[in-house]
Amino acid sequence: MHRNLTPHFPQIKSPIMSHFLTIPAATVLLLFLITAASSSADPSETAALRAFKSSVKPASIPPSSCLATWNFSFDPCAAPRVTHFTCGVTCAAGRVVQLTLDSQGYSGTLTPLISQLSQLVTLDVGENDFHGPIPASIASLPNLRNLILRVNSFSGALPASIAAAKSLTTLDLARNSISGALPDLSPLESLTRLDLSYNKLTGALPRLPPNLNELALKSNSLSGQLTKSSFSELTHLMVLELAENSLSGAIPSWLFLLPSLQQIDLAKNGITSVSVAAPNSNSELVAVDLSYNKLEGNLPEEFADYAALRSLALSYNKLRGPIPWQYSRKGSTLRRLYLDGNYLNGSPPQGLFSGGGQVSGSLGDNCLRRCPAASELCLKSQKPASICQQAYGGKPKPKPKPKS
Repeated sequence: MHRNLTPHFPQIKSPIMSHFLTIPAATVLLLFLITAASSSADPSETAALRAFKSSVKPASIPPSSCLATWNFSFDPCAAPRVTHFTCGVTCAAGRVVQLTLDSQGYSGTLTPLISQLSQLVTLDVGENDFHGPIPASIASLPNLRNLILRVNSFSGALPASIAAAKSLTTLDLARNSISGALPDLSPLESLTRLDLSYNKLTGALPRLPPNLNELALKSNSLSGQLTKSSFSELTHLMVLELAENSLSGAIPSWLFLLPSLQQIDLAKNGITSVSVAAPNSNSELVAVDLSYNKLEGNLPEEFADYAALRSLALSYNKLRGPIPWQYSRKGSTLRRLYLDGNYLNGSPPQGLFSGGGQVSGSLGDNCLRRCPAASELCLKSQKPASICQQAYGGKPKPKPKPKS
């Protein structure tokens, strides 16, 4: 059964309206939309757009670009747009609701007067060459849902006032030069995606927005340990990307129990230990990468109990002992296993080499015995015996003296 989406117009006894209502409903709706789209822009918003363009170096505006069509002799919201304001600005009922620039290498600063676009929903100037600080006034935009400034040269601290932009759902500032500590972002209860990767952020993780689906802070200089106060409310978090930072200490067991978590990437930090709890029955964890840390101890056999886990990378740590037989038991979902660059010993479970090569990855550069050379997993050679003896507290055998 289909819903009737045709607009309902009440009966009006005016002769003019009676004649008007003889026009098909679809035509009436179209005329209404054209009228709304043709509304004149608010003067303060026109001034804000003018200031925005004036903050961009003219030499960086190519003739074929969106900004080149911004001619303020014409109304920014007038329709049809044939020669002026052909792109970059979207209006609704005479108010600017979207400012989305093309990636042309525009160079300039972001004017604080952007705050005069009070109905703005999306601000996207990604993949250009904007620089300078992010204006604190952006936080005063009550309807801003998407703030996308990725791949520019913005610098300075992330304004603490950004936490007042309560409507934000996407905050993407990746690949800039933003520095300093992250402010408390927990008031951003609508935020589902936060990407501040490839910046210069320092300090510990603060309290995080409670409804995040994706948290990406890769390649900064964040330090300290993972604390429950930062993550306890993140029941919707699916992707955690904290690789290439300076995080230390232990990875706590509660992290793997976040109910929606699917991907964890903590590679290239300074983490020294990991604790893995038995999974919840509905665990969705698919991929874990803890490579290039300082992990010590044995491989956690509990990873084998995560029913959805397909990829596990623990390469280049200081792990010892045998590879748990559970990693190869019947019904295991593991398809990618990277354990190379540790001090694992004993014989690898034969189940890893059966099943027509279902498991790919590497077990090389360890202290394993009888790693089948015909398997892709064993293509990389093992450590020299002398290094393995030292790792396990033994003394390497002295080299034989040359015969005289």
